[in-house]
Amino acid sequence: MENDNLEIKELFIPKNQNEVVIEKEKDFTDVLKMFAPGTSIRTALDDLLRARMGALIVFDNGYLSPIVEKGFKINCKFTPQKLVELAKMDGAIILSKDGKKILSANTLLNPSVDLSTKETGTRHKAAERTAKQAKTIVIAVSERKNKISLFYGDVNYALENSSEILRRATETLHMLEKQKEVFNELLDNLNLLELRRIVSINDVGLVLQRTEIMKRIEAIVKNYLVELGQEGIIVRMRLRELMGNTKKEQEMILKDYFGKDTSYASEMLEKMSFDFLLEPLNITRMLFEELHDKSVSPRGIRILSKTNILERYVDALVAKFQNLSNILKANDEDLLTVLETDAMVAFFREEIYNLKEKVSIGKRI
Repeated sequence: MENDNLEIKELFIPKNQNEVVIEKEKDFTDVLKMFAPGTSIRTALDDLLRARMGALIVFDNGYLSPIVEKGFKINCKFTPQKLVELAKMDGAIILSKDGKKILSANTLLNPSVDLSTKETGTRHKAAERTAKQAKTIVIAVSERKNKISLFYGDVNYALENSSEILRRATETLHMLEKQKEVFNELLDNLNLLELRRIVSINDVGLVLQRTEIMKRIEAIVKNYLVELGQEGIIVRMRLRELMGNTKKEQEMILKDYFGKDTSYASEMLEKMSFDFLLEPLNITRMLFEELHDKSVSPRGIRILSKTNILERYVDALVAKFQNLSNILKANDEDLLTVLETDAMVAFFREEIYNLKEKVSIGKRI
């Protein structure tokens, strides 16, 4: 598969019960971390590329014996220099499961030819079939294409050089920045509409759509960060800044509008395909099962949490009045039954007034 088309769901490798099942399969992101720039194995792979040398490297997970033939034992500590020297010989190099030792070299891989492969070269066919049969990690370095291919189970992934990965990560981060700008505008609008008590389910759907799109983009950037290792620290910092309170806002919105069905609504959003997610009407239809312009009132948890009102009072207000609209139009006598003192009622009025003022002048809350 090409890196640009890699979907997040493909990062998790399913078990095939008809083949070897290892004790605990690695998440593919953990596999990628093993080959991040700065690691010893990545240094060796980059050296092989620069030297225009080919190589076939297999990690021994204990299930290689039916596949590996001949060769000679090395059983020494792994270093990039040693691996490059051994790659000058024909055959595969076998590393320990953790990659810290070189176990053998000049070995012949003889996986089952019944296993399907999309590869054409002898080396890459052997690599893909070995990865599938033994459920292990196999690296094929092509001197002709100057390319590093990572095989793990049913996944075939091309390891790019760090400068190319950084370029893609930066471009994707710019996309996220644009989405964050739209999200902030939509959230400011939702704040205003909630306080004016004129929210429609379309207004809610637009914010939820944007948060979910941002989460999908974040996942792509995180995938790049795994490959970048320490070289991605600036991108990682910027990603953290951009996502900030996005997920928390989404969680609070879901609690406000779906109550006990929050988990169900969250799962439904996560299951939506990216194409389906791009149409706002799909979200309102699936989540609310109503027309997009129908009025709706939040419970008030999110907006009230942006004030200095104690959480226990917020919970009590929501429990008594059911939604934000009822809370905002409640008289002092009704508020007193929850807030307990006239001073607290006055404080509540002041906090709501200040909140409305901030929102009306476009200040972010």
